[in-house]
Amino acid sequence: MAIQWRDRLTSDPAVRRGQLVVRGMRISVRDVLGYLAAGMTIEAIVAEFPYLQREDVLAVLAYAAEVVPDAAPAR
Repeated sequence: MAIQWRDRLTSDPAVRRGQLVVRGMRISVRDVLGYLAAGMTIEAIVAEFPYLQREDVLAVLAYAAEVVPDAAPAR
């Protein structure tokens, strides 16, 4: 079953200046992607931030997969 990121990621001008965040909390999609890019595993992120769930991190990845264009990178 595919993760429905819209069920877990929200945007509110009163939270992180409207950035897309996980379930209305103060951790942004950008934060989570940064942790993953730095080499943290999903399990490590959830252990470091116990208020996050594995499904939250998967929702962030589902969102990223949807918004990244299919075009080849510029050389």
